[in-house]
Amino acid sequence: MLGQLSEAKRQEVIAAYFGPSGADYTLTRTHINSSDFSLGNYAYAEVEGDTELEHFTIEPDLDDIVPLIRDAMAVSDSGFEIIASPWTAPPWMKDNNAWNDGSLKPELYPTWALYFSKYIRAYAEQGIDIWGVTIENEPLGNGGQWESMIFTPHSMAEFLKNHLGPRFERDGIDAEILIYDQNRDHLEEWADVILGDPEAAKYAWGTAVHWYSSTVDWYPETLDAVHERYPDKAILHTEGTIDADVPVWRDDDWYWRREATDWGYDWAPEEDKPLHPKYAPAFRYARDIIGGLNSWLVGWIDWNMVLDTRGGPNHAENWCIAPVIARPETDEVYYTPLYYVLAQFSRYIRPGAVRIGSSAEGLPEGLMATAFKNVDGSIIVALLNQSESAVEYAVALGGRRIETAIAPSAVQTLIVE
Repeated sequence: MLGQLSEAKRQEVIAAYFGPSGADYTLTRTHINSSDFSLGNYAYAEVEGDTELEHFTIEPDLDDIVPLIRDAMAVSDSGFEIIASPWTAPPWMKDNNAWNDGSLKPELYPTWALYFSKYIRAYAEQGIDIWGVTIENEPLGNGGQWESMIFTPHSMAEFLKNHLGPRFERDGIDAEILIYDQNRDHLEEWADVILGDPEAAKYAWGTAVHWYSSTVDWYPETLDAVHERYPDKAILHTEGTIDADVPVWRDDDWYWRREATDWGYDWAPEEDKPLHPKYAPAFRYARDIIGGLNSWLVGWIDWNMVLDTRGGPNHAENWCIAPVIARPETDEVYYTPLYYVLAQFSRYIRPGAVRIGSSAEGLPEGLMATAFKNVDGSIIVALLNQSESAVEYAVALGGRRIETAIAPSAVQTLIVE
């Protein structure tokens, strides 16, 4: 999408996300091979039977993804970590010989492990370090709507402990490996099978989760339970977006109104409909981030940075909303309230920050808060007021008491130095 804008406008958006006076992102995600938001299907090794990957090349990324990452690196003062996730292996490596659905052929587990290694080394040759990988984006599938590849918890454990982990060891790859990478409602099963297996767990940095199983429930009981059982393994949110709606152009108020829906509002089973009510997009982001951080998430990644007014480009017609919307035909961009909500967290809760214990007893309904201590010693209190009235509140910290207020329908950051 950025490539369709003028160079000046493109650089403006990159600086808005990664520059020190912008959102100052320090955690990002990209895709291995194509995703639904690519212009079409592609892989880095499309020669059938090339099990040694002699024809492997990241050339499809050299016109857009690689230049974008380099430009972001150029404006970032603090740097950022990159997580890479595959939606699917090339069709010839799968049992259905198709981009959508199907599973990796067991005899090609070694080739797919080599694929990860070659990808990381190819990006390193471009001056880009890949901090970590997830084994598979949405291993439970997506109904065959776009690129996907099915794993079970047991097949993922097998691939990790006998192929990907040892491959990284042999090749000297120090990228972290995250398991699962789908909705939180199934997290416990996957964690117990993979992290409960010592031979697999030794290669796993942690688990990756998405939010699509609910628009209002961040599954605190599930996150707490997995952390309690595997406290040495991190839980990272790697994808969330406002789906099933197209962007609303230059109407800030819409993003704070309870009108948006998600896929589940129309399509979820009747018993799950309460998990998918209408919601305010800005509330959904802030609510999930604050609730998730309070339940052991160590970071939170949005999906798309920039989309057009239709919610694409997207070859699967899986339209979504992004924090920044572009109109290439007029070279305009619109920074929605979602951008500023995310910036509230990314600008002030910095790498190395530690969540500190806090009590919100007595707070009015609809007010949420989380607190962190940064490496520089500053205390950050992030708050969300979902009510239509201003709320007065006080923060007690040690011997200090700070009395202030938060406006109605607002996200606020309190900095205590």
